[in-house]
Amino acid sequence: MATDLNPSDAPFLSIRGLRKTYGQSVAIDGVSLDIREGEFMTFLGPSGSGKSTTLYITAGFQDPTEGTVQLAGKPLLNVPPNQRNIGMVFQRYTLFPHLSVAENVAFPLRVRGWDKQRIAERVKAMLKLVHLDQHGERKPSQLSGGQQQRVAIARALAYNPPVLLMDEPLSALDKQLREEIQFELKRIHHDTGITILYVTHDQEEALRLSDRIAVFNKGRIEQVGTGAELYEHPATRFVAGFIGHSNFLPVKLAQRRGDVADIVLPDGRRLEGAPLRCDAANGDDATLMLRPDRLHLLHDAGTDTPSIPVRVTDLSYLGDVMQVHLATNWHQDLDIRLPLRPGATPDWQVGSLGHLAWVNAHSQVHAAA
Repeated sequence: MATDLNPSDAPFLSIRGLRKTYGQSVAIDGVSLDIREGEFMTFLGPSGSGKSTTLYITAGFQDPTEGTVQLAGKPLLNVPPNQRNIGMVFQRYTLFPHLSVAENVAFPLRVRGWDKQRIAERVKAMLKLVHLDQHGERKPSQLSGGQQQRVAIARALAYNPPVLLMDEPLSALDKQLREEIQFELKRIHHDTGITILYVTHDQEEALRLSDRIAVFNKGRIEQVGTGAELYEHPATRFVAGFIGHSNFLPVKLAQRRGDVADIVLPDGRRLEGAPLRCDAANGDDATLMLRPDRLHLLHDAGTDTPSIPVRVTDLSYLGDVMQVHLATNWHQDLDIRLPLRPGATPDWQVGSLGHLAWVNAHSQVHAAA
């Protein structure tokens, strides 16, 4: 799947037709992607979707079965990994435990033959960048997990690589610390302007950090776009389910009319004018996607918007919102979130009957699962 930039934006890093097989097993198949210089690009997908394999081929840790990678217009795959000058940060910090923080950051500079004064100046600048300039003499064991990961980032940036590759770098941290380091990563990216390829399975992390996101599934890229583009206009049912939360209702396609369709729900109810995002033909099974935050729970059904009768099966108080679990009359479970006003009493109780309503523009018909 080709995912080119606009013609005016020449790609800094270009991945074309990557395929990697292990015997009969296909890890990635036809992965193509262009990344701008200075862009924060995230590879997002479940385990085994091919995102890390694509990253490792770019780094030089694996060879592709087919395909090419170019950096600044030059072929990269024939360059040994240690000569690609690419920065790499892993989930495990891979710091040298016997060296101080400053010595860890200095290590790749000494390997490259930098003189002592230049190394000292660069180490000082890198530790200041990651807010560890007062910790240079400490050993890694004297730092928290988040601080150790910041040392790893400083070390990877020390020799000014053109690209920084990051493979699930925050997955071992707790939620609060992970969010703190995410903020630091955004600041570092802004301050340095470095091109970053970032691998994660955490959609919230991808949405928070990225300029653009490439969604991987079963060895292929399903869609590339900004977080807003992927959330508002998912190209496939997989993307619709992986980016954000969604309810999926089984439907029959009754009548196509251009880019909208009339659909029939399992209880025989017909809804008109739902936006169509698949190539299904009349009579085919399909799926209606409804985002929980775009739904309304009403006591009385109106005629201006589509709706279905539901029963409240559970309520969960989440502070600013109430998560409401519903059941349709064909016994399908659905979830929505209703905003809570301070001090207000919830309008709904377990067992309440109501109508779930939405605006057609906020729904999408995708291929059946």
